[in-house]
Amino acid sequence: MIDCRPLMIALTLTFAAGPVLAAEALTCDGTITAKTTLADLEKAYGKKNVKTGQVDGPEGTTMIATTVFPKDEKKTFQVYWFDEAKHEGLAGYTVSEDGVGPGGLKVGMAIKDVETINGGPFTLSGFYWDYGGGANFSEGKLADLPDDCFVGVTFSPSVDPPNDKVSNAISGEQELKSNMKEFEIVKPVVQTINISFSDPNEGEDDSPPDSGDTAQ
Repeated sequence: MIDCRPLMIALTLTFAAGPVLAAEALTCDGTITAKTTLADLEKAYGKKNVKTGQVDGPEGTTMIATTVFPKDEKKTFQVYWFDEAKHEGLAGYTVSEDGVGPGGLKVGMAIKDVETINGGPFTLSGFYWDYGGGANFSEGKLADLPDDCFVGVTFSPSVDPPNDKVSNAISGEQELKSNMKEFEIVKPVVQTINISFSDPNEGEDDSPPDSGDTAQ
């Protein structure tokens, strides 16, 4: 696990893989790439809009990250580094509330719309715990992004479960399927979108970093 980086939580949930869906590849061809530096961010967004320091991580932890547009709720996003001390080696970033991810992914998007982008159903973690609602797309269009780029999405129900039966079906440390009937009731939507890149110091492995049974 890479220091509990929040962006890795959704990306590194490991589910049993099914058949890969035939699909046209999507890309993560945004302004930020694996080669982007802190200086690049300051040049692109203005130095006064780029702040690096401690941010909250999962389970009460803290970490070092760079926040862009920290005072603008719609535009703000965070950038994470493999070398937090030197702010080098871009590990990944969150997509802002008004930003767009691969295939047109957006915060607030319905889970059915994400299925359409992916070309079919996917698996995600049960809700209502620290790493709840995270999906890493082990199959489909969003599973096959080029250039060692990975996308992770976390979902949150937009409607409270109407009873214990529905609540139990979607809660806790269990694997869920995006097309399960209970989701027609609680209507999950995208809460965070995370883009991450392979660590260049980790050799030739082009798979998402292993979470160590953990889990933007």
